[in-house]
Amino acid sequence: MIENFLRPPRTVSEVIADALRLVGLLSVIAASIWSTATDAGILSLALPALLVPRFIGVRSSFDIVYQVVVLTAAWSNVLDLYRTIDNWDLILHFSCTAVLAAISYLALVRFSITPDPRTEGFARRTAIVLVTVLGLAASAVWEMIEWVGYAFITDEIFVTYPDTIGDMAVGGLGSLVAGIVLAFVRLDRPDA
Repeated sequence: MIENFLRPPRTVSEVIADALRLVGLLSVIAASIWSTATDAGILSLALPALLVPRFIGVRSSFDIVYQVVVLTAAWSNVLDLYRTIDNWDLILHFSCTAVLAAISYLALVRFSITPDPRTEGFARRTAIVLVTVLGLAASAVWEMIEWVGYAFITDEIFVTYPDTIGDMAVGGLGSLVAGIVLAFVRLDRPDA
């Protein structure tokens, strides 16, 4: 995995993916200078997530989609888009859970925990089921974090039972779609 991370970009799309990682870092710096510590903190939480595809060695097209989704989710908090755009949270729960579940599955492949889609005898249903389960688990953890934030940090975090269940259902649907995509489309680099 270190080799993947240190490998220089070889295509224009790999340069774009790395440029988006740089945008993530510059976002934290900009928020630190021109916004609040909370905004900088929110954006900094995205930084480790932005590096994961580089370590795993995913295709640059998936890497770009992943970067855009994670950065959009982080900036949506800073710009308060979740409150100002109807159903924005559902769109982001769907897309963010989808890319995070897919990348989680690929990370587990790298650690030889889940079956590699490149191997003979790979069952597509395995990816569909496991990516969906990973997404549902991530959705549950995220909703617990929201609840902790609401209960112990600020009551400005919107938490209701219907919102929690809706977010988890939409996240589960996003991860199901990601599982289907991963079952039929190669998301990792052939040389990774």
